[in-house]
Amino acid sequence: FLERDTPELGEVRDSLVQIVGNDKRAREVIRRLRALLRKEQIAHEVVDLNALVRDTLFLAKSDMVRRGVSVTPELQAPLPMTVGDPIQLQQVLLNLVVNACDAMHETPGQRQVIVATRAMPGDMVELSVADNGAGIAPDHLERIFAPFVTSKSEGIGLGLSICRTIVQAHGGSLWASNRADGGAIFHAM
Repeated sequence: FLERDTPELGEVRDSLVQIVGNDKRAREVIRRLRALLRKEQIAHEVVDLNALVRDTLFLAKSDMVRRGVSVTPELQAPLPMTVGDPIQLQQVLLNLVVNACDAMHETPGQRQVIVATRAMPGDMVELSVADNGAGIAPDHLERIFAPFVTSKSEGIGLGLSICRTIVQAHGGSLWASNRADGGAIFHAM
């Protein structure tokens, strides 16, 4: 932006604000993950899950565009408010969305992620992230949540393990299944 004949200072300013915001968010994610792994008390607050989904998809938008992935939010409204650590819950969703994108890197044609929320009995809420990739081998559906298990050449296999730990620390569960029409779906409730 700065190397143009007439620098786009507004775009530079917006980019710098976004960089600073992402830095603060990353610092907070690391701090809260350390607290979680040390089994410290989680800071709970009321969370609008649909707003959290919209904010997270906004964060992931440029990465998804770069990968040629389109996202469809299917957010049920009204949705009961939930209680939890919004930073940790956002990290779970971000990890699931990035994993869905990774799972489709060799998928020809339309690459689609569906992020859905829905109300469940007892004021519970469910969040799901579905992709149209190759799916998960049936004997790996539970194994993928174990530490250091990965199918990625660059991965270390901690993302899903940490996600499950966060969801369980919030009194919920996280599991995976295969979609009938191809791809995988991750559920958090």
